[in-house]
Amino acid sequence: MNRDDVLATCAAMPGAVEDYPFGEGVAVFKVGGRMFALVPLEGNPTTNLKCDPDLALELRARHPSVRPGYHQNKRHWNTVELDGSVDDDELRWMIDHSYELVLAKLPRAVRARIPTY
Repeated sequence: MNRDDVLATCAAMPGAVEDYPFGEGVAVFKVGGRMFALVPLEGNPTTNLKCDPDLALELRARHPSVRPGYHQNKRHWNTVELDGSVDDDELRWMIDHSYELVLAKLPRAVRARIPTY
């Protein structure tokens, strides 16, 4: 997946909102007002995705292009280089996992307003 594919995948998630709180250079995707993905629009193509801490360590050990989250909580976020070394299906799964983690932590009333995934 390239940067445009990641942007499109994140934007297609139910209830996803694209925002630019850090300026025009970083697309931030939120669900229920909480971030699930950051995609820098310039420079080396990467994305930051939320991840279960134990799984984050496993993904980092398995893929050299998955590192602790840049400018994020290193325990809960991974930065994934979009260099093709992570299979497209696995990267889509990582995006889904990030979205689902954030969605699960939202208050029930907020989750109820988000379309079914």
